Amino acid sequence: MKKKIVLLPGDGIGPEIVHSAVKAIEVTAKLFAVEIEMEEELIGGCSYDKYGSTLTDKAIEKCLGSDAVLLGAVGGPKWENLPHGLKPEAALLKLRKELGLFANLRPAKFYKPLLHSSSLKEEVISGADFIVVRELTGGIYFGEPRGFDKKRGWNTMEYNYEEVERIARTAFRLARQRKRKLVSVDKANVLECSQFWRNIVADVHKDYQDVELTNMYVDNAAMQLVYAPSKFDVILTSNLFGDILSDISGALTGSLGMLPSASIGYSNALYEPVHGSAPDIAGKGIANPIGTITSAAMMFEHSFGMKKAAMLIEEAVKTVLVKGYRTKDIFSEGSIQANTGMMTDKLLDCIEEIFSTDFITK
Repeated sequence: MKKKIVLLPGDGIGPEIVHSAVKAIEVTAKLFAVEIEMEEELIGGCSYDKYGSTLTDKAIEKCLGSDAVLLGAVGGPKWENLPHGLKPEAALLKLRKELGLFANLRPAKFYKPLLHSSSLKEEVISGADFIVVRELTGGIYFGEPRGFDKKRGWNTMEYNYEEVERIARTAFRLARQRKRKLVSVDKANVLECSQFWRNIVADVHKDYQDVELTNMYVDNAAMQLVYAPSKFDVILTSNLFGDILSDISGALTGSLGMLPSASIGYSNALYEPVHGSAPDIAGKGIANPIGTITSAAMMFEHSFGMKKAAMLIEEAVKTVLVKGYRTKDIFSEGSIQANTGMMTDKLLDCIEEIFSTDFITK
């Protein structure tokens, strides 16, 4: 089997963490006898500096022709004063739209050795394991008309039937692979667009009667995520609400540096860590590579159909944490402080060690 990956390291710590993920991809691919071809392109501020565009047509074309895209991070103070459409973050919206990436999957992973790092009590967070499925190419972020003048600002929240149906089916299929529980989050009590969303989710649910469906208002969902996160399994929601709720879930884990994400469509997929470009620590060699490496694990599972490879990487992460290795963002008294390179090397060692056992036959 041969797969093609386009690397978009981006800005800040992006190149450092993508470099770590590339090592993990190469080691894992070799163990599973998969041939990986990788090409690198610019995105974000570094692309603007070189080309005057945060995302070139050439980069988009290469991404469209790939089996998967791995992104680091974009943005930084250097480009904050650019016009809205030229900001590095605008490149992400454009890329998602061009690749048709309508579903964002963001798992909230709570590793047992790090439960004490959460802002919540261990007894509250213990056992929590859920994933936010966010609609990514519709809603208020893309609705027209939009704009502002000296007296008012305006945006449009809009969804059509196909946009809601396809993200709902994605979430229901995912729920079937998990605990068969799905919470659809909206604001149907005050927003017509949300009532439209709720109606379509109910229609789609008829084809997934083996999955338990619950509707929840977004304000209540935000409260419940903090109050009782273990009650959730799959959370389905719109672009705006998903943006907020997934960041809340990320904060609960103790460090955004630990969290992966996948943005998928019918033909293409993009994988990236949840955290930002962290320009304040760029080049210092202290960034946490785990979020990017576990994003690569999601790539193996969702784009390459290699669930065992994904499980191997996840198991290696757990093992490294049990052994006590920590980057600065998750460091605690009694643990072993590791820089980006050391953490990466320890993960690679664990991947090979675990593979050498009877892991793949379990």
